[in-house]
Amino acid sequence: MKKTYTISAALLLSMAMAATGCGSKPSGNASQAGAQTGSDQPYKGQQISVLLEGHSTSNSIQKMLPDFEKSTGIKVNLEIVPYSDLTSKALMNFSSRSGRYDIVMDDMVHGISYVNAGYVDPLDSYAGNSSLNKNYDGADFVPQYLKAMKVGDKLYGLPVYGESTFLMYRKDLFEKYNLKVPTTFDEMMNDAKVIHDETKGEIAGITLRGEQGIQNVYVWATFLWGFGGQWINANGKSDLATPEAAKALNFYKDILTKYGPTGVANFGWQENRLLFQQGKAAMTIDATVNGAFNEDPKESSVVGKVGYAPVPTQTGNPKGGASSLAVHGMYLAKDSKNKEAAWLFMSWATSKDQQIKSMSIDPNSGVSSLSAMKNEVFLSKFGAFKDTMLAAIEKGNPNYLPQIPQANEIINNTGVAISKALTGHTSAEQALKEANDLNNKVLEAK
Repeated sequence: MKKTYTISAALLLSMAMAATGCGSKPSGNASQAGAQTGSDQPYKGQQISVLLEGHSTSNSIQKMLPDFEKSTGIKVNLEIVPYSDLTSKALMNFSSRSGRYDIVMDDMVHGISYVNAGYVDPLDSYAGNSSLNKNYDGADFVPQYLKAMKVGDKLYGLPVYGESTFLMYRKDLFEKYNLKVPTTFDEMMNDAKVIHDETKGEIAGITLRGEQGIQNVYVWATFLWGFGGQWINANGKSDLATPEAAKALNFYKDILTKYGPTGVANFGWQENRLLFQQGKAAMTIDATVNGAFNEDPKESSVVGKVGYAPVPTQTGNPKGGASSLAVHGMYLAKDSKNKEAAWLFMSWATSKDQQIKSMSIDPNSGVSSLSAMKNEVFLSKFGAFKDTMLAAIEKGNPNYLPQIPQANEIINNTGVAISKALTGHTSAEQALKEANDLNNKVLEAK
């Protein structure tokens, strides 16, 4: 009998603890905003610029934007770019102190770097200002997601969406070839081989991300942890020049070069997602938000044919867990000239009402609102995978990617190593040693 997962009582109980303190006194511009009365649109005529990641969440925000502009009188200039271009654009804006973007959306790993560099402002004063927090409800965010937006005891971002990772597999093909849903990497290799061979390569046994950088690192980290590896050892040194990391990369290279699709070394999130949705691969490990695309008749040719399961592991009980906990949030630029207007947009875009609406606009199962997760739309649209998704989120490893200021450099160095191994230019062991040496130089320079 399939076990049903829901958000646990402990998770719900911790909501209040995760919420930001609403009693803190606003400071700076936020306190001045409270003095503006007599108008329902105190920021009418102000313009803000927002940099968003190409994602179903962003698409929904864009479609709902006229409502915000009409109700506030604030003009919003949205720029939506692919995830692979997002951080470089944000860093160019921040380092130049141009103030081009008032709000930047990015993942929590890069968010920590922005905080440490002094590029973004804390949000506690805005969240605690009664004249500005009409849409803000800290207790409604998934606690793990809101916690990921904090550095120390300060809130620096509002979670736009969150996800974990799970295994997606073709139920029809597994039944046809009498295959067992894999719980280990060896079993996954066997399943990929059977389907690839039986279909004479017309259906890839598996598809994963190969594109250099955060794209391949995000999925490969499942294998790093699943083989018993880790990013940083107890002495604060890079831990990639290890037998566990080598096993993870050799496995990744072998399963993709033997049973993966043509051109997989260039696959990012979108390419990987589309190939699976088109029925051209039997398995993939990727973000839980992909389930919404698999089950959308307008997007997918495999609706109702996909099974969802925890990511396999080789060790049985990895150190930190082999599924991710990834949260993407909106951050307020320190050089913004219209911070109150920017906060109103951030709190509106992440409010429960807007997140509930977003699920009917685009395939968006990555909502960060507990109210949205309990809504009938969520339950009816995402029922095929919601239990597995919620279980993955609860077990998600917060250190799945390195949560340190040097994370960006470490991820980039590791992404190069993965690409070198996938293309056969360098052995997995040598590529990881090179990345390990570079990572240690970065760590020593802190």
